Amino acid sequence: MGATGAARKLASAAALGGGGLSVLGAGLYGVLVAEAKIARKVIGNATDVPPDATGWYGRGRPGPAIRIALLGDSSAAGYGVQRVEDTTGAHLATGVAAQADRRVHLRSFAKVGAQSSALAGQADAAIGTHPDLAVVLIGANDVTHSVLPSASVRHLAEGVRRLRDAGVAVVVGTCPDLGTIRPIPPPLKQVAREWSRRLAAAQTITVVENGGRSVSLGDILGPEFEAAPALLFGPDRFHPSADGYKQLASVLVPSCLAALDLLPDDESVPEPLRREGILPVAAAAVRAARTPGTEVDGTEVGGSQRGLRGRWVELRHRRRRPATPAESPDQHEDHDEVPETVVGAPPTAPSGE
Repeated sequence: MGATGAARKLASAAALGGGGLSVLGAGLYGVLVAEAKIARKVIGNATDVPPDATGWYGRGRPGPAIRIALLGDSSAAGYGVQRVEDTTGAHLATGVAAQADRRVHLRSFAKVGAQSSALAGQADAAIGTHPDLAVVLIGANDVTHSVLPSASVRHLAEGVRRLRDAGVAVVVGTCPDLGTIRPIPPPLKQVAREWSRRLAAAQTITVVENGGRSVSLGDILGPEFEAAPALLFGPDRFHPSADGYKQLASVLVPSCLAALDLLPDDESVPEPLRREGILPVAAAAVRAARTPGTEVDGTEVGGSQRGLRGRWVELRHRRRRPATPAESPDQHEDHDEVPETVVGAPPTAPSGE
């Protein structure tokens, strides 16, 4: 079975509640389960509570404020850094505020160690704060904990559906390529690469089918990690460093602006010279999984959302925005009334990797 067919089958298995194990094969799954235990001993368990990025960004910028909810795992929470300015949330909110020239209120619901099964609860909590946009980073812990991909995708679909039903725009950063992580030994490294790519492709399909847009993280840290592992990854060689989180946020900001309809008109249609275009969702998902920064979003062709090969999507390679030094968040804002549910961060507690 080709990669496109496998991604489509995996997403279908998730939607129908099937196991989806045959998509990867029992042999691969068995290797993953055995070797994951070894890798986790090398990586260790996350024990620190990361700085909370919840608060106001874009000092001095006009309103109305953009409200962003950040959901997911340790990569969303910013595990491993000591300064709040170094977290994914701070880089993301600062970038959106700078490019939109608007104030931004970000609230982080991300939890260290979260798997996709935690996403529905995070989504429900986020909906209560009435965000304009939810950004989701989830999936890596599912791979290292040997969760069946169909179960991961099913949980993601539920979370995205809840957010979209509440009128919240959704951007999902799909599972990164875990084959780039040095502490993961062979043969798990090769299995993890295949597993994470197929999971990312299936995530893309289910995100689009449920009304969100996906952004591939792929091996965004791979080349940099090989060139300067001490710079791009933290001390445990699994979680990104401050510069790694900055890199992740730089990939997400353009798609966040697109989801908020805040990009210039000259970026409104796909550009063939940038290898952008309209494709069936499964084919676009496989391409995206291999190329970091690739955005996939639903569209129509001739007034129809679907063709013979499934949902039509736009595949985009959004232009990166100039980096803006990340701000530390203000906990209070003088000019906007913030609902009590937004002010202050929810308690965070580490729960393993």
